[in-house]
Amino acid sequence: MEEFNHLYEMLSQVQGYVYPNEVDLQWGLLIVQYPYLTGLVAGAFITASLERVFNVKALKVTYELSLLTALAFLLVATMPLISHLGHPERFYEIMITPQPQSAMAIFGFVYLWYLMVVLLLEIWFDYRRDMVLWAREAKGLKKWLYKILTLGVNDISPKTVMWDNKIGYFITVVGIPSAFLLHGYVGFIFGSVKANPWWSSVLMPVIFLFSAMVSGIALIMLVYMVVSYVRKKKPDMLALDTIAKFLFYVIILDFTLEGLDQIHRIYEAEESFEIISMLVSGKLYITLIVIQVFLGTIIPLVILGVFQFYKPKDSIRRVLYLIVSLLILVGIFFMRWNVVIGGQLFSKSFYGFTGYKTLIVGSEGLLMATVWVIVPFSILAFLIWLLPPWKKHNSTEISEAE
Repeated sequence: MEEFNHLYEMLSQVQGYVYPNEVDLQWGLLIVQYPYLTGLVAGAFITASLERVFNVKALKVTYELSLLTALAFLLVATMPLISHLGHPERFYEIMITPQPQSAMAIFGFVYLWYLMVVLLLEIWFDYRRDMVLWAREAKGLKKWLYKILTLGVNDISPKTVMWDNKIGYFITVVGIPSAFLLHGYVGFIFGSVKANPWWSSVLMPVIFLFSAMVSGIALIMLVYMVVSYVRKKKPDMLALDTIAKFLFYVIILDFTLEGLDQIHRIYEAEESFEIISMLVSGKLYITLIVIQVFLGTIIPLVILGVFQFYKPKDSIRRVLYLIVSLLILVGIFFMRWNVVIGGQLFSKSFYGFTGYKTLIVGSEGLLMATVWVIVPFSILAFLIWLLPPWKKHNSTEISEAE
């Protein structure tokens, strides 16, 4: 009876003619969340690289926080995808029986490279000297955690610390193209589906990459402000203004690329153009036009654009930066929604639409998706507790300690 009711509910959402295998969507909310989380990782790492590689000194206060944020979200990035699998306990088989022709299999190795070689090593080299000193000062659990994390390398001489910085810098440089590859492949997967005109675009990997940078930079702005509020410290306005400036530039590039993609579709006006036009003006109107374009792009773009020429007092800018970061994060999420869900809503026959209803419980439900939002923030809170960026020792303190 339950299966009959489920089938009846799905058929009631069908409009026009769709093929039988298109009635029920194969990819749901968790597959929307999967590229969203990986995008936050890539964007957060790019924010960190602005200070270390491109020497943007104003972002020094957010450098370690950006790395910790990237690590926290990277540890959880694959979990929505694993939860989506019919047999999640078999996820490791993609690694032990790799298929070189599978983009998803190649991603498994890219993910491990980025996690094990890039992020973990960079954070370790960046914090090693501090963990050695903290191991001497701390007591109880923290003391043992720091001793374990130093891996027995307790030399904090100036020469060794200099090599830590050099190796860390090299890893950051290597990590930039790795971050691009990490998230660009998601757009590559969608762009390679030739049978779906909503996805099949050579610009799809680039659009995903730039939207990832937008969401990651906005996340760092939000996290930095929230952490500062929790610590009862005023955030550095120069850092916020600098983040906002780069965010403004990247939004322009992202919006331009997405606009170019749409203009190209309109100019080509292929046989799928009519059904896609109906999709945009109908089922995706709220999520695409209202939320993604207007709330998530136009309003932040206008606010950040005005701030490039006129800066009101700090308290007003802080509030507006908070609003802008939230709007962007919501807008990019619905960009992923419009790509993943929107691309499945119209039939390959181009004569009908199906529907999608978000469930509350279940493997594809809202509760499961909420868990994979809460977990990375919980991990980030633990990392900040263990490796507080604002308590790092400077070179003078190290000399005195020696």
